[in-house]
Amino acid sequence: MIEERDPINSAVLVSKRSRLEIYLDVLQAIANGTSKATRIMYSANLSWKPLKETLTFLTKKGLIEVKKSRKSKRYYITPKGLRVLEYFKKLQEKIFSSS
Repeated sequence: MIEERDPINSAVLVSKRSRLEIYLDVLQAIANGTSKATRIMYSANLSWKPLKETLTFLTKKGLIEVKKSRKSKRYYITPKGLRVLEYFKKLQEKIFSSS
């Protein structure tokens, strides 16, 4: 999230994350070993409905996979999803590096 100071009110304004940032946050949570939906939800700071929509989208794109066990679903990042995360990490480094 991007925080900006409001010079008039001296309050911190927090802008909304883009859909891309949400996708990347969910991918990062899963890459870090979080596999249960509720844990991913907390880790990515999302509510339930947007999380379900995001998980469906990422699954359809082949960035994550779902494995069902007994009563629950577990989410795992695919090699394609790892490549996407790595690409955006490198891009972020190039954009925000001081050189």
